[in-house]
Amino acid sequence: MFRFLTAAFVTVACLAAFTPSAQASTHKKTDKKSASKAPPKKAAEKTAATSLSAEAAGVAEARLIEVYKLIGSGRHKEALDHALRLVRDYPNFQLAHLVYGDLLASRVRPVQVVGDVPDVPAGAAANTLSDLRLESARRIAALREPPPPGLVPSQFMALSTASRHAIAVDASKSRLYLFENSSAGLKLIGNYYISVGKAGTSKLVEGDQRTPLGVYYITSSLDPKSLKEFYGSGALPISYPNVLDSKRGKTGSGIWLHGTPPSQFSRAPQASDGCVVLANPDLLHIVNTVAVRSTPVVIAAQLQWVQPQKNRAEAKPFEDTLNAWRLAKSSGRTEQVLSFYTQDFSSNGKGLAQWTPTLQSEMQKFQGRTIELKDISMLRWTDSADTMVVTFGEVAKGVKWGLTKRQYWVRENNQWKIFFEGTM
Repeated sequence: MFRFLTAAFVTVACLAAFTPSAQASTHKKTDKKSASKAPPKKAAEKTAATSLSAEAAGVAEARLIEVYKLIGSGRHKEALDHALRLVRDYPNFQLAHLVYGDLLASRVRPVQVVGDVPDVPAGAAANTLSDLRLESARRIAALREPPPPGLVPSQFMALSTASRHAIAVDASKSRLYLFENSSAGLKLIGNYYISVGKAGTSKLVEGDQRTPLGVYYITSSLDPKSLKEFYGSGALPISYPNVLDSKRGKTGSGIWLHGTPPSQFSRAPQASDGCVVLANPDLLHIVNTVAVRSTPVVIAAQLQWVQPQKNRAEAKPFEDTLNAWRLAKSSGRTEQVLSFYTQDFSSNGKGLAQWTPTLQSEMQKFQGRTIELKDISMLRWTDSADTMVVTFGEVAKGVKWGLTKRQYWVRENNQWKIFFEGTM
């Protein structure tokens, strides 16, 4: 759908095409067809008064983009009619109201920008107008440049089919991408507008109003009945701070994916205290789709999209090291296995020396049998260091069940080493 955005509306500045004379350009057949699909006013009011259903996910944004497309093609009467129905159906969608207001204004004077109203003194009203303009620009920019078909975020090196879905957040685009995972690989099935922290990203300490960057997992799903209405249709807490965050001394907690209060359809691109915020219908769709504990969430300042085969090729050197660790542990030789761990290794508060008896106990249970790794997931995070988060089932050959392990590896002097290992 988004690929049909016209060249005349490739930026927000194209709203300068609004002129009173352009109102003569109409396409009544298309408009009547659209009007026939508009819900009755009472039904729309009922929808607005209650929680939006998961089936509404993405509909409001798609309808807003349709208004933009009509503006870009000079079909301003149709755009006005579409915008009117949109604000009736979603009365708390502030950006839709702003665009509707611009369309009304364009009937009597040229409109130059989104929210083309007289300047207001600095303060809450000015900030709201600025935020809405930025929200509009982010939505248009992201939808003009969707992820190339078939590409995946570079962090998803490999995902076990035990993770049926995966999430990636691009803060620079104010977007959250939902993937379905199968034996055929990752498939993009959702693309949503989101808000992040008031102070941006790169969370460091409690209360800094920043959204963390890194690799996380959804840890639970909170019943909206147990939450304040501020959080909207629910919340999915994530595992911040993760092991790498804690190792770096980062603090804070309570980072969630959550919805919006009844008075807001969506929030400004930077509006939360650190959480990732979605419109309620989008959040509901995600809540009803993903599983807790097994769904990874990557939050990046800017995602890099790559061919899956490139990820597989780049994962090969690490996979060789992981296999060497497996063989060393299968051999039962403690010193050989310990060579794969960093000196500052930690596992649930235990340093390497304190944890070594746990390792030896595990190896004794295998009694020299070959260890196999099942359902391997590998998530890579690269900033000042190159880190790999690995989850797998560890079993003796011929045995169906075993422990589920998670390891954090870091590349030191071009060698991969384990700095955390724990049982899930």
